Amino acid sequence: MTRPAMQPAPGPTLTAGPTDRQIRGGIEAFFFAYRAFTADPDQILATMDYGRAHHRALHFIAHRPGMTVSSLLDILGVTKQSLNRVLRALLKDGLVEQRIGSRDRRERLLFLTEAGAELETRLSRPQHDRVRAAYRAAGPHAVAGFHAVLEAMMDEDTARSFREFRHDEAAE
Repeated sequence: MTRPAMQPAPGPTLTAGPTDRQIRGGIEAFFFAYRAFTADPDQILATMDYGRAHHRALHFIAHRPGMTVSSLLDILGVTKQSLNRVLRALLKDGLVEQRIGSRDRRERLLFLTEAGAELETRLSRPQHDRVRAAYRAAGPHAVAGFHAVLEAMMDEDTARSFREFRHDEAAE
């Protein structure tokens, strides 16, 4: 894993509002950061014939064991067909298991198996390390600003889903 630069590049100074050049620079930085953020897991996934959708499914199931298939569908914002293809592979390979809901027998609850949890950790650890190092380098004010920018980029439905997910996680 390539570590992020320890000293972040100085950000643009915004006066009357961001210029087109500043916005373009932010978009480009976002693309390059995302490329770096996904590089390590992508290498692991490629050896398994999996993609980023598999990683996202593993991530959210790991952090919300027992979530329903419909909840995962809402979080990922993909089609049922796409999610079914991903879940079918994860189930077949013994990384995820489905259980019938105790309150509603129509519900399918998702859990990682031991092998699924190990893979999720292998995929996520480099990302955690990268984000932790970047947060330390940037400092708490920059981290708060970064979170504010990310949330401001979300449309209303996405922001509501994000807040609900974070609220549910905090309640656990």
